[in-house]
Amino acid sequence: MTSFPAWYYDESKMAGVDFEDAAQVEVYDRNQTSSTPEKEQALVTRLGITAEHSVIDLGAGTGNFAIQAAFTGACVHAVDISQTMLTYAQRKAQKVGTTNIKFYHAGFLSYEHQDKQADFVVTKNALHILPDFWKMTAFLRIAAMLKLKGVFYLRDAIYSFPPTDYEASINQWIRQVATEGEGWTARDFEMHVREEHSTYGWIIEGMLTRAGFEIVEANYNAPTYAEYLCIKSR
Repeated sequence: MTSFPAWYYDESKMAGVDFEDAAQVEVYDRNQTSSTPEKEQALVTRLGITAEHSVIDLGAGTGNFAIQAAFTGACVHAVDISQTMLTYAQRKAQKVGTTNIKFYHAGFLSYEHQDKQADFVVTKNALHILPDFWKMTAFLRIAAMLKLKGVFYLRDAIYSFPPTDYEASINQWIRQVATEGEGWTARDFEMHVREEHSTYGWIIEGMLTRAGFEIVEANYNAPTYAEYLCIKSR
């Protein structure tokens, strides 16, 4: 096991929800309306993942994307910092009969890829657990895991509103997406903004470029969400 210096960031001490609590993991899985099997299958098709490819899913959560990628016959490496999440994902994979997923209890900063360089690295709604300094470290590590011209897909809560409008934009986001008593609540989103580490798109774009990625697509689907499709260019 890799030994890290005392100043290294501890990903296991995540802010917000306790994802080692099995009940919380079940709630999380139910609330993932952006990560249904149908939507994940559409992403697999869009990325062009096939049986000849290897895929790393960082922050795999409850396994929806990893399972859909595995259905193509690809070799999938599912990585998550929560052992409870991984156990939940493994059970789902077993139920649907996928046998080509390898599961790893690790995170962006601790996963050591021992296989050949991957064709794809995907991470969705997970990078925000890292402060910006460590996001850059994560991007450098992801680039090292990928083949030259390999694909990196990132989706997360990322801000594209003008910084001067932060208060109105955050309040509007919480009003729009929170549904008290069902699914995510206003309190959940307030916690996210207060304790987790979502950041601005212009910061993310600069990091990606410095890490050696060419940004092929940058889609700011809402002022508080974004996705990037990148190619490892060097």
